[in-house]
Amino acid sequence: MRLNRSLKAAAAIGALLLVTACGSTDSDDSSSSSSGLNPPDLKAQSKLGKTEGEVNLIAWAGYVEDGSNDPKVDWVSDFEKQTGCQVNTKTAATSDEMVSLMKTGDYDAVSASGDASLRLIASGDAAPVNTKLVPNYADVFKGLKNQDWNSVDGVPYGIPHGRGANLLMYNTEQVKPAPDSWSAVFDKASAHKGKVTAYDSPIYLADAALYLMATQPDLGIKNPYALDQKQFDAAVELLKQQNANIGEYWSDYLKEISAFKSGDSVVGTTWQVIANLAQDEGAKVEAVLPKEGATGWSDTWMIAAKAKHPDCAYKWFDWIISPEVNAQVAEYFGEAPSNAKSCDETADKNHCATFHATDEAYWKNVHYWTTPIEQCIDGRTDVKCVPYAKWVQAWNEIKG
Repeated sequence: MRLNRSLKAAAAIGALLLVTACGSTDSDDSSSSSSGLNPPDLKAQSKLGKTEGEVNLIAWAGYVEDGSNDPKVDWVSDFEKQTGCQVNTKTAATSDEMVSLMKTGDYDAVSASGDASLRLIASGDAAPVNTKLVPNYADVFKGLKNQDWNSVDGVPYGIPHGRGANLLMYNTEQVKPAPDSWSAVFDKASAHKGKVTAYDSPIYLADAALYLMATQPDLGIKNPYALDQKQFDAAVELLKQQNANIGEYWSDYLKEISAFKSGDSVVGTTWQVIANLAQDEGAKVEAVLPKEGATGWSDTWMIAAKAKHPDCAYKWFDWIISPEVNAQVAEYFGEAPSNAKSCDETADKNHCATFHATDEAYWKNVHYWTTPIEQCIDGRTDVKCVPYAKWVQAWNEIKG
């Protein structure tokens, strides 16, 4: 069954698409980070006390719904009633905005994407979290725990919210045979010159790096977010070549849907929720996870190092990943939930199948957005990797 989302509900993803006291912590989930990052020596909270009466959140649109956008969509009101914590939310349009807002010290927590999380950790604006204070964390999919974008050397810095993959979408009538490789938008992009589309963000450099990782093994790329200068230059050059075939770079999901409906775009990157919406509106499209794998995203709820309302923040963390609430958010926003028990709570019983929520083999081929830093997160110590600021500079040059 296709997702049958109202335009108001679908608009929840719009903002995201514009982008871009001592205690124990769990360290026995998945593999430890080897980022080489040396964050300030901050400790996770050891226990919960009396809630402070409010919590100030920074969030993507669609993550903190209180019924004001749609009376039928409200998972905040019950939280406020049960905890006594009034929720105050600042909706952010980009990861850069989230980082800036966290630096003000006015907020307790943020739903950070992987292209922001390490920046918050390195700067000391986000503190480690004590996952033992979040009971529902036990049911989070193992593949989301203790990863490079939400942990440092086995220390968790956040609570996973959900995840999604950046897929290859194509017009089934104009792109034949059906593509199964990113070559459709790189080496073979000239076949659809002027009708190729790509995600408008510096993090898209990782998509090029992922393709090169599979097609040019001599470059030695092991992680698309850990690129030394030679590897980085190769990715930039590939995107400059691609640029000649790009019709438009998309950041507004409505424009991408419109372009595929009109035929102005016939192949390019997308998200599963966008493909579903495009199909619902009559576009002849399909979306696939190419054989090289894909980049993707997993958002993380992080607590501010100087949070004024930490106990309410921890209560929010446990609430937002509880099975029923996590299911509501996942369906409304259009993503795979982070809590394994949420799949039994979705209104659309096919939701988790559509978004591959329980298919860990699928997610092993997804490289989640991770902030590029000088310390190579692939474990290399003999070279420096190109940090995110230079990705931004290169992206502006690629687009011209």
